[in-house]
Amino acid sequence: MSFQEYYNSQIKKKLMADLKISNIMAVPRVTKIVINVGAGEAVTNKNVIEKIQEQLTLISGQHAVVTKAKKSVSAFKIRQGLAIGVKVTLRGKRMYEFMEKVIKIVIPRIRDFRGISDTNIDMHGNLNIGFSEQTIFHEIEYDKVDKMRGLQVTFVTSASTKEQGKKLFSLLGVPFVS
Repeated sequence: MSFQEYYNSQIKKKLMADLKISNIMAVPRVTKIVINVGAGEAVTNKNVIEKIQEQLTLISGQHAVVTKAKKSVSAFKIRQGLAIGVKVTLRGKRMYEFMEKVIKIVIPRIRDFRGISDTNIDMHGNLNIGFSEQTIFHEIEYDKVDKMRGLQVTFVTSASTKEQGKKLFSLLGVPFVS
């Protein structure tokens, strides 16, 4: 059973009962996942963006997009239009596959992991997880990594409150600190 089928068949019903929701369309769900890597070092080294883009494409299974600076910041030597990051937005089947991979494979591989704090959920029920290195994803070969870089993963939901978002993620299997 895929993660999407598991959500539709079991978690939706449980959420309706626990949150006392009568309309099935009002049940909170994950709408998209955004994976972001900032690369401030791209100011001095232009090849960094290509390597990050290649690694993010391997991790997500979808082509990564280069993000450019909206404003010039002289203190950081950044000019408007300069490539300073890479991101991927996942929806649909790829989103559920990536979510399952993060919950069941990647999070257990984190060293000294004690759980995710519920402060990582914002007031709209979205979960933000920061990973300190990209090598915890099994698609990345350790020998080919030039530098350890962190990445930010945001799970965007249709939940209206923090409590609904926490209930959704705990039923999906995200390990929270008790």
